[in-house]
Amino acid sequence: MKELNRSTVQANLYPERIIQFGEGNFLRAFVDWIVWNMNEKTDFKGSVVAVQPIAQGMVDMLNKQDCLYHLILKGLDKGEAVYTTQLIDVISRALNPYSQFDEYLKLAENPDMRFVISNTTEAGIAFNAEDKLTDTPASGFPGKLTQLLYHRFKTFNGAADKGFIIFPCELIFLNGTNLIACIEKYIELWQLGDDFTRWFHNHCGVYNTLVDRIVPGYPRETADEIRAELGYNDQLLVEGEIFHLWVIEAPQPVAAEFPAGKAGMNVLFVPSEEPYHERKVTLLNGPHTVLSPIGYLYGLDTVRECVEDETMGAFIRKVMFEELLPTLNLPENELTQFANDVLDRFRNPYVKHQVTSIMLNSFPKFKTRDLPGLKTYLERKGSLPAGLVLGLAAIITYYKGGKRGNDEIVVQDDEKIISAVQEAWATGDYTQIATGVLANEYIWGENLNNIPGLTTKIAGYLKAIQEKGMVEVVKEVIHG
Repeated sequence: MKELNRSTVQANLYPERIIQFGEGNFLRAFVDWIVWNMNEKTDFKGSVVAVQPIAQGMVDMLNKQDCLYHLILKGLDKGEAVYTTQLIDVISRALNPYSQFDEYLKLAENPDMRFVISNTTEAGIAFNAEDKLTDTPASGFPGKLTQLLYHRFKTFNGAADKGFIIFPCELIFLNGTNLIACIEKYIELWQLGDDFTRWFHNHCGVYNTLVDRIVPGYPRETADEIRAELGYNDQLLVEGEIFHLWVIEAPQPVAAEFPAGKAGMNVLFVPSEEPYHERKVTLLNGPHTVLSPIGYLYGLDTVRECVEDETMGAFIRKVMFEELLPTLNLPENELTQFANDVLDRFRNPYVKHQVTSIMLNSFPKFKTRDLPGLKTYLERKGSLPAGLVLGLAAIITYYKGGKRGNDEIVVQDDEKIISAVQEAWATGDYTQIATGVLANEYIWGENLNNIPGLTTKIAGYLKAIQEKGMVEVVKEVIHG
């Protein structure tokens, strides 16, 4: 079996035009695939430089393979089974700004650079008042980006044609607007001056976006079989569904520079991405976030298993159609069709989407994806949505750690959040556990104990999960 690199396989290498914050599965299976299609089908002809947004990451693995990898897309397209494998060659190199800060800043000196794209998780777009312009690098993504923008401004003396087009892909509403607010805070904190401020606002564009593709990631169970079939020792295989959607709130001149539509991609440049965002986050990501901890504690391992299990499937439909769908303001027939399409995507027979992979950063995900629906449901119906509340109780239970059968529960989140939840569990009292977690403003930005009835309901579910087991609790919610 051959090693995968640019000496063993024919691959394109175009001028570097895109800086990408993030080197993980989603960006490689979504954005980089779209760029590959633009290179193949239009005159875009650009390469991506992947920047590792945190100190630990995958740049060494990427560079070892000259940033080449295969993408496997599986699913149903118009009722037809589709399975494709494609070598993606758009990443030219990968940088770690924590050890290569000078190389990182030099990206701003490249006159061909035009786009910045990011996906640094829901927690990635945040301002840190402790960051300094002289840090190598600043701690968070917005700080690193501000350093890069300022260096570009100085390098090209504020040239109007050297601004960046920036597409944040973090799954928060108004991701571009939030990123602009962070950058403005850094400009003020670091006293970068009025000239830079004007250049940023007049000649850089930061646009709200919505991304949609389920990416299970590395196909552990079939990786050896895929490598044998390919004939290459690809350690960066990534798997995704056929469906894709990228909504970008930007004018047509931006679309002309980023010709994804001409390449046949489902990339929409629209006046407002809000209705697309609300629909997708509520009816796809919202169910994902609650079905994952419940499904895992129920004894299931994949999204498809959850949907196809009679009891869990009924629970998921209850959450989607009875609890989340009524909180949206789009036409009901449109929402129902989208929800049914989501269920078909969850049932994708080719993709094993592990529920544990969705459990990364579950508290920030629940805050952005499910908490708004919980509040709206309470406001409109006068009661709490049992399925969503059970989902939060399941997350709290999962974060306790321990084991499910012979499997150790590995919690992945902000250490401060993990510690706070486990300290609450140490009290041994379900009401104190619920009260402590719901009161944590570091997690929620507010005290959720102020939501009428929520503390009591969470405490009750925590107790029931421990004493009856998740299977019985889910049955009670369905029939309750």
